[in-house]
Amino acid sequence: MTLSAAELTIGETRTAVLVEDLKRTQLVQYAGASGDYNPLHHDELYTREVAGYPGVFAHGMLTMGITATLLTDWVGDGNLTRYGVRFVNQVWPGDTLTGSAEVTAIREEDGEHVVDLAITTTNQHGAAVVTGTASARIDG
Repeated sequence: MTLSAAELTIGETRTAVLVEDLKRTQLVQYAGASGDYNPLHHDELYTREVAGYPGVFAHGMLTMGITATLLTDWVGDGNLTRYGVRFVNQVWPGDTLTGSAEVTAIREEDGEHVVDLAITTTNQHGAAVVTGTASARIDG
């Protein structure tokens, strides 16, 4: 199902809790799926003593992927045409992430209707961890 331009308004926002109490197991699962075994994401001793962080933290791309679920749940699978983010804070085990997407434009591009979205994902303290933009095909 593709979202329709008639169903959207500029400034409309969709918000959802994306993950509650992020588990270390999810970091390890993502490492296995992505092949990214950087010790910052699984080795507590290395992360504290060598890298100087207070503990292991999530892969940026894991946070990006979690955030993407907000978008695909709204605009439908296969409709994203552009998606880019900036990682602004680390995500730690135990964090709860809430994503928000706001309609910034509804336009035509190459004969298709497109919605542009501004994205922010925050942690349980209200601090942004990801900001970005996305565009998606929609019905006219």
